Amino acid sequence: MMTEEKTPLLTQPDDPEAVYVNVTTTGGQPDPNHDHSTTSHIVKDTRFAQSSGSSGSGVRQNLLYEPYDGPLMTGNRYHRQSSSAADIAQPLSLSWKDVNVYAMPKDRGCCRGPPKGAEPRHLLRNVSGIVKPGTLLAILGASGAGKSTLMNVLTCRNQTKNLVVQGDVRLNGVEVGKSIRNMSAYLQQDDLFIGTLTVREHLIFRALLRMDKRIGKKERLQKVEEVIRELGLSKCADTVIGTPGRVKGISGGERKRLAFASEVLSNPPLIFCDEPTSGLDSYMAKNIVQTLKLLVSKGRTIITTLHQPSSEVFEMFDQLLLLTEGRVAYFGPANEALEFFSNENFQCPPNYNPADYFIMTLAILPDSVENCKRRVESICNSFEKTSTCKGMMDEIGEISSSSSNGYNLSSDFDSSRYGASWFAQFINVLWRSWVTNVRDPIVFKAKIFQTIVISVLFGLIYLKTNDEYNQNDVQNINGLLFLLLIQMTMQNLFAVINLFPLELPIFLREYGSGLYGVDVYFLSKNIAELPAFTIFPFVFCTILYWMTGLYQAVDNYLILCAVIVFSANIAGSFGYMVSTAFASVNVALAVAPAVITPLLLFGGFFLNNNTIPDWLLWVKYLSWFQFSNELISVNQWKNVDHIYCTNVTEYPAPEGSPVCETGAAILEGFNFKEDNQFLDLMVMAALFVGFRLLSFILLVIRAKRSKA
Repeated sequence: MMTEEKTPLLTQPDDPEAVYVNVTTTGGQPDPNHDHSTTSHIVKDTRFAQSSGSSGSGVRQNLLYEPYDGPLMTGNRYHRQSSSAADIAQPLSLSWKDVNVYAMPKDRGCCRGPPKGAEPRHLLRNVSGIVKPGTLLAILGASGAGKSTLMNVLTCRNQTKNLVVQGDVRLNGVEVGKSIRNMSAYLQQDDLFIGTLTVREHLIFRALLRMDKRIGKKERLQKVEEVIRELGLSKCADTVIGTPGRVKGISGGERKRLAFASEVLSNPPLIFCDEPTSGLDSYMAKNIVQTLKLLVSKGRTIITTLHQPSSEVFEMFDQLLLLTEGRVAYFGPANEALEFFSNENFQCPPNYNPADYFIMTLAILPDSVENCKRRVESICNSFEKTSTCKGMMDEIGEISSSSSNGYNLSSDFDSSRYGASWFAQFINVLWRSWVTNVRDPIVFKAKIFQTIVISVLFGLIYLKTNDEYNQNDVQNINGLLFLLLIQMTMQNLFAVINLFPLELPIFLREYGSGLYGVDVYFLSKNIAELPAFTIFPFVFCTILYWMTGLYQAVDNYLILCAVIVFSANIAGSFGYMVSTAFASVNVALAVAPAVITPLLLFGGFFLNNNTIPDWLLWVKYLSWFQFSNELISVNQWKNVDHIYCTNVTEYPAPEGSPVCETGAAILEGFNFKEDNQFLDLMVMAALFVGFRLLSFILLVIRAKRSKA
């Protein structure tokens, strides 16, 4: 009599009245190469029934748990629409043979080459393996065994220039190279999300950009709801994802499941996972591996590295790959690994976690390096002589030599890098950038505080109720105008530097997965932040202008606001340039003040234009302070005809008071000319465009060099 199979933890439907039952069916011959954990060719099929109070007929099939029981084929029979998020377009078999990876010595710089006597390090040594559809392969090993290196080779990602890779990696017997990225999903260890979006909004964003172009918007939104339901995200669907340390959001386990949901939307038949259970407790780790089993159940091929899995998690693995010192110590069914080690006189103690035992047995201990190396060398050599290893190599050879496999790979998978048109990418990325700016509570509150509180504070310090000026007012007004430029520059410059580098890792990962292009992201980011770079400086100027006795005319007020807004946007452009040049926020914050200081000195306030040395004139043309200061100074003083002496304290000044200077005389003292206004605007426009263009070029370079 056969015992019924229990449904995994994540199989609970969202309908509280739905009741799961286990139905055992017979018929159909299972794949002999795939272990279904059944006997006598009996295939289990999990279904759930509606309760008597719900509508619909008796029992309806839950397609998520229908085991994959088909041959390894590459035809259009797998192209079918289904209500299940687990259905795939085409099963894929991944094989790799004789993979060797060498880390070449790094150059010392200045064309000196590598150090003398330095030899390449052999990271992977003749590693071979094969994973078929409907299989969950776990890669285990101690630190430095080569797990991450092998994963990077298989995914064609994160490979540095000093690595030399040799070997043969194939999908369904076909060498695909970097095109494997279009046919697979890669879940990296750190989960990167825009924390201000909700779970549903994030998945809709991914669905609109990554799913097959032939699927309509209605079907995409329906798929999002199915994935939310089937991966147990319904309770947190409308909760913001959150940013650790800044914005509270969903839990760690929910973030992991959201990462799976993000990739399942694009229906990948092949999934790579880099330590998906890291940082989770045993309960959530088991929950995540059950999610992997859920995805495997419909014929997906999943390869994952894990760090110290529990015994319950270990029992869920279909295949096991043990690495040590870059070599294969074991590759085969997970439930046969203990037998292999027992045959090599390494008996796992009773009630001991097999995964921990394997890792400890294959680890190189610092106090007995030579003995450990001899032990693992013996285990690796013994495995190469086993029938399991020979059968695996024969299977790799058969699938590589078969001409029927892989013929339809190019037709079944979109070879284009992006899943959406340029316009669709732009609209969706612009929407997300706008939502991010509006919902970020810390940044939004900080900008409001800076704008209102500081402008009122400055207004109280420079408080003046009319535009009748004496000699003391001249110094105050000139200092206020330049202080206004500095404040708007620093406010917008550091707003960009503090936030943009934090979002760069998300951009690089999404760009690497083909979600959108660099131009789409950069243009959307600039447009989304334009209102903030316009509204806040405008409000700041409005509060300050009428409190400090600047020249009281509407056209002068509007001109000042326009120049300050323009300067704020140039400062933001400079912030983008610094942020893209330096990946770290700390480095960017250290570099920016050092670059800004010379530009301030050449702003026409601390240093007169006539005294600038000829060999430093080029710095003047990089300083937007110089041209902005000239514009707002001319705007302030050009219409001022009378400036009274300092001994005149009555306002308005009595008739007959001696006139000391005019506004034109003040402009002449600073060497500012009214005729330069058009030139000032042109140079400022050139700086704005130049900084943005240079930022875009640097961002493209970072994206191309990125290993994300």
